[in-house]
Amino acid sequence: MQRRHFIQTLGAGSMALASPLALAKAKTGANAAKADEAIPVLDPGKWAPTTHARVEALIRANGRLSPKYSVARKPYVVFDWDNTSIMNDTEEALFMYQINHLAFALSPEEFAAVIVKGVPAGNFAADYKNAAGEPISLAALSADLAADYAFLYASYKGFKGDKSLEEVQASDAFVDFRAKLYFLYEAINDSYGPDIGYPWVIYLFGGLSVAQVSALAEESNDFNLGEALRKVKYTSPKSLPGQAGVVTTAHTHGLRLTPEIAALMNALRAHGIDVYVSSASLEEVVRVFACSPKYGYRVAPENVIGLRLERRGDVFAPEYRKGWPLNWGPGKSIVIRQELVAQKGYGPLMVLGDSDGDYDMLRDFPETQLGVIVNRLKKGKIGSLCKLGSEQIGKSDSRFVLQGREERTGQWTPDEKTLKLGAAEKKLLG
Repeated sequence: MQRRHFIQTLGAGSMALASPLALAKAKTGANAAKADEAIPVLDPGKWAPTTHARVEALIRANGRLSPKYSVARKPYVVFDWDNTSIMNDTEEALFMYQINHLAFALSPEEFAAVIVKGVPAGNFAADYKNAAGEPISLAALSADLAADYAFLYASYKGFKGDKSLEEVQASDAFVDFRAKLYFLYEAINDSYGPDIGYPWVIYLFGGLSVAQVSALAEESNDFNLGEALRKVKYTSPKSLPGQAGVVTTAHTHGLRLTPEIAALMNALRAHGIDVYVSSASLEEVVRVFACSPKYGYRVAPENVIGLRLERRGDVFAPEYRKGWPLNWGPGKSIVIRQELVAQKGYGPLMVLGDSDGDYDMLRDFPETQLGVIVNRLKKGKIGSLCKLGSEQIGKSDSRFVLQGREERTGQWTPDEKTLKLGAAEKKLLG
């Protein structure tokens, strides 16, 4: 049902998008101008009406139908991916999928080295305690994980053992491994930030080829698009307290396509405006989602910008690409300047994002006329932009606009307010 609705939405959008260009060629003068003005540029879908109006006006004023349009200076738009172009986070979904399928190519020794790579020694942030209320250190947690992985490596037939995936998944060692590895990911990010946490999680692709990671990402996407949107707690077993003790973590399952974003990307391209994706996930992982025709976004592979790993031939190394900025927060603006502004001579016309990781690119470029924020009721830096957007609702020259969503379904709502997963009512600001 979800996929069929998505295809129907895009089909309707495609027919609408073909009309302006066909009519523009067939008619001239005042009649052509009137015809162009009467034809929708962007299907309204579930856009908040005032946000839709602002985006549509921007396309009309800067796309091929505008007298000021120049192929030599094509406008471009930059989209964040996770929680902007889709519902939820493709990298985090893949991480849990990788854990559940033991899709690693690291030896036990390599795994033990990778899980502490770049992470400061000592205890994690105060909120990260075990069931006994005791602080947890990197040394204790990594020792437990190394022991779990060594057991699984010797047991699972996908590694060196003779047991099926289902058999090893039923073991206490696997239950401990899953809970503690995802707990470690959360603890690193909340204790030390994305500068350490985002590269760390992709180091676990070490030893896998680009083709293997791409195939794994596609499997994860397809599986998670069919998963219910829900938050699940994972607790390590009391039978294996190890050095860290019993821990509990939580993961939000499920992904959803966003038809309105796919339709917007198609509308922009139809009107001569280039589309780029800037993500804090691994570049190759996002390409699977953004570029494959089956998902409907159809972004050119070379237009996807993300995190990068070093490679040994076609195999990923557990090392961040030397000289490549971390494509998050200020790093997103650095990469846009380095990869796009340096080539084109100007910044993006419009930027779309949802979090603090997008704050800088939403506001750093003088050429950017509009920032579209998928409203996740966030505070912090992005919250300050959401507040500006809330104050500018309905203004024809608004610099920031909001778009609400319904987190129980993963679909947008036709207004600026958002209904959080588990909440009873929609809100405009966090």
